[in-house]
Amino acid sequence: MSKVVKQVQLSGILDSTKAPQFRADITKIVQAGANVVLIELKEVTFVDSSGLGALVSALKTVRSSGGKLCICSINEQVRMLFELTSMDRVFDVFKSREDFEQQVVSS
Repeated sequence: MSKVVKQVQLSGILDSTKAPQFRADITKIVQAGANVVLIELKEVTFVDSSGLGALVSALKTVRSSGGKLCICSINEQVRMLFELTSMDRVFDVFKSREDFEQQVVSS
């Protein structure tokens, strides 16, 4: 099976105002045939509980279609949130897009 990779680049604050659109975007990407979804968080400054819930929902959506969801380029504040909530064990987190491409796309 060939990899169909789609990237979502978020910015600013991932909260209850952005979460519904983010979920809808992920659903569209999966329905369009993507089986690897990369969420780039390099420009995200803060994630609240709604944003975290949206990321978990995205993970479930991608996995239910047999795909793989990855996250890359998280800043220190988001990294601390992931570690405190143990989400760093749930998501495949890569230091950069280049790391993701080397480990996932090239393999």
